[in-house]
Amino acid sequence: MATAAYKGRFDINERAPEPRYVAIKQYVLHAISSGELKPGDRLQSEAELVQQFGVSRMTASRALRELQNAGIIVRLPGVGSFIAEPPRQGHIIAIRNIADEIRSRGHEYHAKVVQNVGEKAHRKTAALLGVGVGTPIFHSLIVHHEAGLPIQLEERFVLASAAPDYGKMDFSQQTPNEYLVKIAPLERVDHTVRALMPDTKARDLLNMKEGEPALLLIRQTWSRSRLVSYARLIHPGSRFEFSDTFTVD
Repeated sequence: MATAAYKGRFDINERAPEPRYVAIKQYVLHAISSGELKPGDRLQSEAELVQQFGVSRMTASRALRELQNAGIIVRLPGVGSFIAEPPRQGHIIAIRNIADEIRSRGHEYHAKVVQNVGEKAHRKTAALLGVGVGTPIFHSLIVHHEAGLPIQLEERFVLASAAPDYGKMDFSQQTPNEYLVKIAPLERVDHTVRALMPDTKARDLLNMKEGEPALLLIRQTWSRSRLVSYARLIHPGSRFEFSDTFTVD
């Protein structure tokens, strides 16, 4: 591992009245941003920092501790402090229209609408949308098919006041996602992905074998500062996977 040299590039007194532990942190951050220090490089010890910057051991210790808490360095007892590797980024699941996604693969898309009804929110569904019991909502259940095979069961609860015509829409012609994006522009989206064993109804609608696991994506969408939709998107584990592409600056 490379060891960076720290000599005469930074006068801690020039940063006064800034706390000295902050100045040490900024010195390290500058060395990283300039390329002088790279992931895996060894940082000076606490004792070396005390001598170089003319600070107390407590000040040097605080600087190292805060750099460690921020994930900038890794401290190994009895070995030393090292510049940490950049954090790994998880894939972001973008808002995609499943019909467009299927057609982009050159496959035929069609949807079967099991139900699309208006109802009053009960205790459970009211909690999902953050509204009071009795609030008008829509409840739809749609099976999306790719090349004749069901690949997604979409159960969605929608706030009626945000999309008053939702119950009249023919979702065999356009997806709920297409419709909602037009009338309730996205402001915020929350995603949760987990594995689950589908119940009998979901398994039958998705033509899954007994004992086959599924992937569940829970999607909550906000528009105009309110939660307008809560969707449970269930996919057969043997026929579907999540993937995404992103660029890191």
